Amino acid sequence: MIVITAPTGQIGGRLLSLLLEAAPARGEELRVVVRDPARLPEAVRDRVEVVAGSHGDAATAERAFADADAVFWLVPPDGSVPPEQAYPGFTRPAARAFAEHGVGHVVGVSALGRGTPQAGHAGLVTATLAADDLIAGSGVAYRALACPSFFENLLEEAGSIRDHGVFTDTVAADRRAPLVAVADIAAAAAGLLLDRSWTGVGSVPVLGPQDLSPDDLARIMTEELGRPVRYHRRPLDDLRAELLGYGLDAAFVEGVVAMKRAKDEGLDAGAARSATTGTGFAQWCATTLKPAVLAAPEAADAR
Repeated sequence: MIVITAPTGQIGGRLLSLLLEAAPARGEELRVVVRDPARLPEAVRDRVEVVAGSHGDAATAERAFADADAVFWLVPPDGSVPPEQAYPGFTRPAARAFAEHGVGHVVGVSALGRGTPQAGHAGLVTATLAADDLIAGSGVAYRALACPSFFENLLEEAGSIRDHGVFTDTVAADRRAPLVAVADIAAAAAGLLLDRSWTGVGSVPVLGPQDLSPDDLARIMTEELGRPVRYHRRPLDDLRAELLGYGLDAAFVEGVVAMKRAKDEGLDAGAARSATTGTGFAQWCATTLKPAVLAAPEAADAR
């Protein structure tokens, strides 16, 4: 039995599709944990066991992880609480359930940075690594998929890219760092969940094929979209004010700001890339960003 958390999210949804194709031939049953089962396509609901509820809830975790051989673990973002509650706090009931039910293998979505000088003051990343430690301490074989920022973050700026030719972030324009497509994270998770010959606790970097700076991204987007695109670096104070304006928890907002600052200090730099395979940014632009830009609603204001 493989249990998939967050099966309607960007990563979990792709992972579920991969496992629905491959698991039956291996004799693997699938169980999903989802707050609202209606969000699952009917064809999917007919092929999996569904546990309704939050996988951060102790009672739900008890039901979801009983008799599980392997679990895909992803903490959904929750900006209404401090990072310590959003990540280690959310994970603690599951870690207890893993130990109580003798779950053999867990694959989790995590972050780069462990062992770096920035890791202790990287906000959401620091909290994510603490959640990893809880799982690793439960006695399971654990693989943390150590991920950088996602290509898909740019989809939030599709309207600005279309209407103004601008995307924003807080890092230096020439700061090169790894980036990854969520499809590659799902593929890495599927491989580990289906072949559970691994043991112990470890980290698996999922980096994408090359490091890229915001200026590199702008150049590639210009080429692939056929229109000029430039990068605008926004101050961290502006980001803080915007997030607080959305009503997010103040400590969570500081966690985002600290993470962004740590990334600009090189949090994601230096991770060993074992291969240059995976989805390239130009390919992702052509297949994912360009359709989103063309379909984006008109931007509300200029940047």
